[in-house]
Amino acid sequence: MSAPAAPEGYATVNPFIITSDAEELARFVVEVFDGEERAEARTVDEDGLLLQAEVRVGTTTIMFAERKPDWPFTPSLLQVYVDDIDAVLERALARDSRLITKPTDFFGTRFARIQDSSANIWWIWQHGEPASEEASGDQDWTVEEHGGGWGEVSAELAYIHDTLLDAMTGLRDPKS
Repeated sequence: MSAPAAPEGYATVNPFIITSDAEELARFVVEVFDGEERAEARTVDEDGLLLQAEVRVGTTTIMFAERKPDWPFTPSLLQVYVDDIDAVLERALARDSRLITKPTDFFGTRFARIQDSSANIWWIWQHGEPASEEASGDQDWTVEEHGGGWGEVSAELAYIHDTLLDAMTGLRDPKS
């Protein structure tokens, strides 16, 4: 399957984050994920708030805008593949992120979650080789396969599941 044509520097799907302190979040992405800001995309609205900024991380462009005073809190949930999960986590935690899920083995990859100071949650993956043929995607992971529910799960999967539930039920607007 071929991907639809996208302009140079853009993926087929590019996230757009509306947040309070969009400038700070763009700097966070540049510093934590080695992003590169596109200065030519920076646009400020008539009210002085950032209307659009763009930071390229790997093959994806993430766009940012400042939340207007009457707009609701809308945290983003993002997945990022990195080469060195420990270095990324160190940089993120140094910038006041909260560790949600410590680095955990997940079918041959290392996986962690953080929440940045704007309450966005980042799934951070360091790709590795699948631990077995079953984990490579050849297994049917439908609910029916597991008797309609989680059934028996490893301690790692339970931890990954539970930390997400805790983080999502605890989501609060950092401005309130």
